[in-house]
Amino acid sequence: MTGAPGRPLSSELSEQLLTVAVDILADEGWGRLNSDRIAARARAGKAGIYRRWPTMAALARAAVGRFRLVVVPEDRGSLREDLLGLLERWTQPLDREERAVASLAGAACHDEELRAGLDEAVVRPLGQAVRDLTARADARGEALRPERERLLATVLEAFWWQRYRLAEPLTPDNLALVVDEVLMPMVRGVGEPVAA
Repeated sequence: MTGAPGRPLSSELSEQLLTVAVDILADEGWGRLNSDRIAARARAGKAGIYRRWPTMAALARAAVGRFRLVVVPEDRGSLREDLLGLLERWTQPLDREERAVASLAGAACHDEELRAGLDEAVVRPLGQAVRDLTARADARGEALRPERERLLATVLEAFWWQRYRLAEPLTPDNLALVVDEVLMPMVRGVGEPVAA
């Protein structure tokens, strides 16, 4: 946590400010996040906000960088089933944290701090999840070539951002189609067997 020398920063107030910021991002969007609104909702002074975060982008990064939006599923016995488990969240409406992240996606193209927050919330955890699932697949004898693993990570990231843009959940049947007709053929290549 940042801050000027002097009185220690209250962790309770910091948490309250982050919670209010997430609420505003989720319900109203990045364009409505400002120190006046946060201070009014949190019943705190604006100076307390800026002692912790020098900009609204820094505050947003701190807020969303703590999220756990990508969860590696338990081993389900095959890469296909593991991918279904990884993407199961896509069959649910966006939750509060996902709505907050979605509100930053456009602005992050032009702001390094916001981009770093989204990297912490989605990009790096998703890359690690792909590495974990492919290592698991390798151990089961479902080895992926390195270029296929990189392609899988890239395509999943694109799909993840598309989910946030559209904000509409997939049906379980449509999720299975994405895995069976896009992801599995992509990682296996034409003519390679697909494990059930």
